[in-house]
Amino acid sequence: MSSRHPRTTASSSDAAPTRAVWPVLTADVLAVVVFAGLGRLSHGEDLLGTPVTAWPFLVGLAVTWLVCRAWRAPGGLWPTGIVVWLGTVLLGMVLRRLVGEGTHWSFVVVTLIVTGIFLLGHRALGRLLARRCP
Repeated sequence: MSSRHPRTTASSSDAAPTRAVWPVLTADVLAVVVFAGLGRLSHGEDLLGTPVTAWPFLVGLAVTWLVCRAWRAPGGLWPTGIVVWLGTVLLGMVLRRLVGEGTHWSFVVVTLIVTGIFLLGHRALGRLLARRCP
């Protein structure tokens, strides 16, 4: 059978990136929710409102994952991690602004720092553990 695109079967190495998507995506979602919850606690607000605080950033996260096709290299720091981090913050801030929520420069700075630590930190930790545990 002659073909320009030979038929291939999925191997365990082909499935590895797919398996890696769910833990990384889950960690990203948890990072955003924890960020929102910690922010609420730091301002004396209850945790029940966390979804209200988190939703713009969760939408930003979802859109960024889709646009940059993060599932191709979900645990990568560059470019995936950086794009997911900055896209999440940028779109989250735009959505907050559109619905009349605060986007003071100090909030933007804190958001960049905390989400950067969370979204890039779990990826860096994952890479470190992957190297140590063959």
